[in-house]
Amino acid sequence: MKLEIGDKAPFFKLKNQDDVEIALTDLISKKVILYFYPKDNTPGCTIEALDFTEMIDEFEKKGAVVVGISPDSTKSHKKFIQNKELKHILLSDTDKAVATSYGAYGKKMMYGKEVFGIIRSSFIIGQDGRIEKIFYNIKAKGHAKDVLDSL
Repeated sequence: MKLEIGDKAPFFKLKNQDDVEIALTDLISKKVILYFYPKDNTPGCTIEALDFTEMIDEFEKKGAVVVGISPDSTKSHKKFIQNKELKHILLSDTDKAVATSYGAYGKKMMYGKEVFGIIRSSFIIGQDGRIEKIFYNIKAKGHAKDVLDSL
């Protein structure tokens, strides 16, 4: 099930790279840029994470916090952040429940075959907890700039 603009963002509470639980309600004092990605330290996911990190100051100037979510463990996230010097929060959704609730997990085509997996997606969530902008099936390179330009 895919979300639509104006929908209430599905609630979540997940552990970050330091094993601290972060809930959506902890973040919405600002706009939340929530992006779902398949796997830490893979080429496309690294490009996307580095792009968000490179523009983190610009996101903050526009009153937004950037949060990445993948099925990887908190330990994997910590290594990813350290290895790539990432400057934003990564949350661990090991059972893919949050990704599913956002329509960011399901059937997709990979190398010509239909598989289940994370569908690279991003959401801008307003301070009222509602979805303001949706990006489904995006390309990693240049996506962070597209999100920034949408704010």
